[in-house]
Amino acid sequence: SLPLVSCLSVIQGGDLAIYYEMDPSDPTSSRGIVELDTSHRLTKFWEKPQPHETASRLASVVFYCFRYQSVSLLVHYLTEHPNVVDRVFGKFIRWLVGRQNIYGMKLPGGFQLIGQNIGLADYEKWVTLYSGTNPDEVSRLKRPISHRAYARIGLIGNPSDGFQGKTISMSIANFWADVSIKASEKLILVPHPLNDPTEFGSLSDLHGISRKEGYLGGLRLLQATCKKFYQYCSDRGIALAKRNFRLEYDTNIPRQVGLAGSSAIVVATLRCLMQFFNLSEADMAKALQPNFVLSVELEELFITAGLQDRVIQIYEGLVYMDFSKEIMDTYQHGLYENLDMSDLPQFWLAYQNDPSDSGKIHSDVKLRWAKREEEVIEAMKQFADFTDQAKEAIQRRDWVLLAQLMDKNFSLRRRIYGDRALGQANLHMIEIAHRHGSAVKFPGSGGAVFGLCSSAESMESLRIDLQLEGYVFSPIVPFIPEVEGNSLASHSSTSVHSTRSPRSGSPLLADVPVTSEGS
Repeated sequence: SLPLVSCLSVIQGGDLAIYYEMDPSDPTSSRGIVELDTSHRLTKFWEKPQPHETASRLASVVFYCFRYQSVSLLVHYLTEHPNVVDRVFGKFIRWLVGRQNIYGMKLPGGFQLIGQNIGLADYEKWVTLYSGTNPDEVSRLKRPISHRAYARIGLIGNPSDGFQGKTISMSIANFWADVSIKASEKLILVPHPLNDPTEFGSLSDLHGISRKEGYLGGLRLLQATCKKFYQYCSDRGIALAKRNFRLEYDTNIPRQVGLAGSSAIVVATLRCLMQFFNLSEADMAKALQPNFVLSVELEELFITAGLQDRVIQIYEGLVYMDFSKEIMDTYQHGLYENLDMSDLPQFWLAYQNDPSDSGKIHSDVKLRWAKREEEVIEAMKQFADFTDQAKEAIQRRDWVLLAQLMDKNFSLRRRIYGDRALGQANLHMIEIAHRHGSAVKFPGSGGAVFGLCSSAESMESLRIDLQLEGYVFSPIVPFIPEVEGNSLASHSSTSVHSTRSPRSGSPLLADVPVTSEGS
């Protein structure tokens, strides 16, 4: 059955063609095949093409919804095509593409015509497959599907990702967020026992937990992602199978220190939903998935953010990103390039135990940008230039130049944002790092710093000083994707995690703060 709301939302802006994803064993020469753009608008209709003619496996079925103005064009088509063999809906659709907007709506199952080649046995097999009684499908849905998204550091260029700039970001295996989904009778979002508490040992416990963790746990992220996912599918005519699920999450990413903890939960949730409902990159292109994640945070939860975090968590590894206006206007997304991660230097990370909300660090820069203030405009161009230089430094393995660019990046950020916005605790960590000759900058919006030391000895002495001041210190473990060009398709197993990091427990390296009292 097709949801009427989805049909109506699609045909408001054009006509509608229903399609499904063909079984790999079915030949394209037996079906009309459609090609779609990223907005799910038909760009081409093939009438029973040979395999070499199109890579699309999206088969059109004989269900169409036409607006009145399109129906009126039928007379023109029939006049132009008097031959009876041309007077079929498939050829009319092919003729209509380019003259009218035609959108595709995806069936959650499949489609067959009972007749010459399809008999009762085939029909019964399909009913079993898509009615939810197929043993293999029932078994698959009962098994939890798990996905993991990693924390990140903004290596260079941030915060220009929100200002048409360029950045390089790196996934780190020290911290992650896990989300799992499995079929259930009712749709259930499971609160996290630590991040979404509803019971406390005492009023004092409530005060302490609320002071450190705040009031906004991960449950809102799950709910907002589900809401936005349904809306995305409805707007694009993707009919979702009628099945409920149980969704839960876990994370060890420190809160409010600018390591992209919120977006990690949203990314992992999106991957779970796409796999659970059998959606692929044909339904949501990989390059547009960061846009979706950002829309969840900006439009649903009003979290101040840019695209950088969402890009690195979708693409993973070490990624160069170009968000220049011309590119964004042309493609509706940036240009993203995975860089070689071999022979990287040893980076370190330090963060506060009791940070403020990282979103506050953005200050009034966005307003000044909107007013086209020259100082801010030029600063964002400079951040982009630092990024291009850093890309070349990484490719040449010139870590001295990379360290210099990191320091320049922070100095420029400090001049534009001001010390008050950056925060005294953050600046204190920066000063300690500088005393040890380490390059240092913010990995994100605030609450943490990361850096690059010239030697193992200097990093060890830096670790001691930072821990004596009560900060948490950890050497950074880069997350290196197992498959080059890692994408959603490579996250297709029931449980997907890298061998570079453990499945549970604390971060990879001990990061318990040591106070001056020696505790």
